Amino acid sequence: MSGETVLIAAFSGRSLAQSARRAGFEPLVADAFGDLDTRQAAGDFRVLDGAMPTGFRTKPLIAALEDLSRSAQSKPVGLVLGSGLEDKPRLVAALASRFNLLGSGDATYKACKDPHSFFARLDRLGIPHPQTQTAPPADPTGWISKRIGGSGGRHIRVCHGPQAAKPRRYFQKLIDGDRISAGGVFTPHGNTVSLTRQWISPSAEHPFRFGGCVSTPELEDGLRGTIINAVDTIAGDLKLRGMASFDFIVSENGAANLLEINARPGASLDVLDDSKGRMFAGHIAAWIGAGLPLMEEKTKCAKTMAILHADRGQVTLGDIPWPDWSADRASPGTFIPQGAPVATALAEAPTADAAEALVRKRLAELEDLIYGHAKS
Repeated sequence: MSGETVLIAAFSGRSLAQSARRAGFEPLVADAFGDLDTRQAAGDFRVLDGAMPTGFRTKPLIAALEDLSRSAQSKPVGLVLGSGLEDKPRLVAALASRFNLLGSGDATYKACKDPHSFFARLDRLGIPHPQTQTAPPADPTGWISKRIGGSGGRHIRVCHGPQAAKPRRYFQKLIDGDRISAGGVFTPHGNTVSLTRQWISPSAEHPFRFGGCVSTPELEDGLRGTIINAVDTIAGDLKLRGMASFDFIVSENGAANLLEINARPGASLDVLDDSKGRMFAGHIAAWIGAGLPLMEEKTKCAKTMAILHADRGQVTLGDIPWPDWSADRASPGTFIPQGAPVATALAEAPTADAAEALVRKRLAELEDLIYGHAKS
């Protein structure tokens, strides 16, 4: 490693860039925000304006990555993808044809996101999941619809009244319960898997919007083992390599229902990585054939992250004295539409419950700080 350059492409490349830097790489980042802390972690960066509302487009993203490669002090070891490409397998294929893709290819993305093949695979493997179909339900009560390849929960809609079939959406029976995610690094020689508890931050327009997650949730050993066994089973069947995350919902009867897989680093990277960036180092090792680095011994502290959304209204950021525990810090003058993500709060505490309580307190403080320094 020792300063080797690596390309990163994601809607927000901040957490990946910071993990890469901790692992000893020099990250070269193309993302949609260009936040202050992303720029601090990156050796170089390119901002793709307009990518967040419209999605990445092939030519601008490839041009940005090629420009970063040309400007690099040494040839990048490869390209690592984050969020923003789950519904664009053709773009993933185009990137793989031009760069050394250190991550899942378009076939794996399709296998994870196509509702026909994915839930049929779960049935074959005996892994529970919510009732799912592409045809509209006869009675929409208790159903939701999801966009194929969507992430972050903003694409999920509650079904009200008669539904029409749409080529890019599918329908799923809503299950109430605890949201548990499994994140880790996967290789043919073994996996490292850790669990987090997630929660939503609902708004009127986006009732299932992702809110945050916390590490070391208190779970019964049997449930923990069931989830990890399911993860190992499906990861082996899909031949997953590198970082990936699995989202479950644990129903009242204790069944762990698998909702989706993201075959790339997830939002839990902030709470699962260690001070040496071993999640990122493990991801690289999984693709170049090296052994997995050992994670640091787990501490008694739980780590958590939570996203602040602009629910008070649209805001233009002023010159904010960002707290040390904040992340995804946008530059002064950045315009944030109502409901869009503004920044991230981080926290640690002795237990998962205490860490979640602290990060929620910090979210309120961060909201007051941002709106108090807003430009008129």
